[in-house]
Amino acid sequence: MCISKLKGKNVDVLVRPRGRGQRRPRSAAQHRRLAVGLQARGRRGHRLRHGRGAHQIGRARKLAHNQKLPDRDLAVFLAGTAEMQAYRRDLFWAQRYAKANREVMLALYQDIVRKMFAEVRFEDPIVCHHNYVSEETHFGEDVLVTRKGAISAREGELGIIPGSMGTRSFIVRGCGSADSFHSASHGAGRRMSRGQAKRSFSLEDLADQTAGVECRKDRAVLDEIPGAYKDIDRVMANQRDSVSVVAELKQVMCVKG
Repeated sequence: MCISKLKGKNVDVLVRPRGRGQRRPRSAAQHRRLAVGLQARGRRGHRLRHGRGAHQIGRARKLAHNQKLPDRDLAVFLAGTAEMQAYRRDLFWAQRYAKANREVMLALYQDIVRKMFAEVRFEDPIVCHHNYVSEETHFGEDVLVTRKGAISAREGELGIIPGSMGTRSFIVRGCGSADSFHSASHGAGRRMSRGQAKRSFSLEDLADQTAGVECRKDRAVLDEIPGAYKDIDRVMANQRDSVSVVAELKQVMCVKG
């Protein structure tokens, strides 16, 4: 979970807490503007998805048309077959499960905040999935689009592109770029593996690079150090045709658990 200061004139306020002891409500401009990000990756859900995925991969590898492949991981289902329909059924079931899981987590979080700030107001959340499959139409064909580390960026669609534990993130609006299949990057992206990051940086580096951000600064999160990620400004510049920036988020707290 990340809590960030929000900068931008055209963004709805996601959280507006009212301090104790105030005798009159403040204007929208005077309210503290916070954006709260929640990323869900439950262990139970992961086991369910992995179990169904492994089952379907095993079925694909046994099909006759996959027996002479140079790599067994290239096994596929053929469109219009019973096997493909079974795969799609499991796939979209898993994605509905994940969506319900995120909704429950968000509702629980909102309930906790309401107990702390009685007059808090939440705007509609920006739901931004970045590892999923979607049935879409592109260039006149009905296709399955797999977005792995990517988000949907249809024209006018709001999305979130995070940086890292110590860098800026962005609220964006999709431009509907046909060449990118209406997609944009999920975030800055890693420039080195987790193992390399742990070998390349120290705890002192982690403390320096996350200065001013309330977050864990121990060895268990050293692989998440900002230096292990690409320059978010360059990443954003490289996808100007896919998204436009609506607001910039300055991170103040990051909870990893």
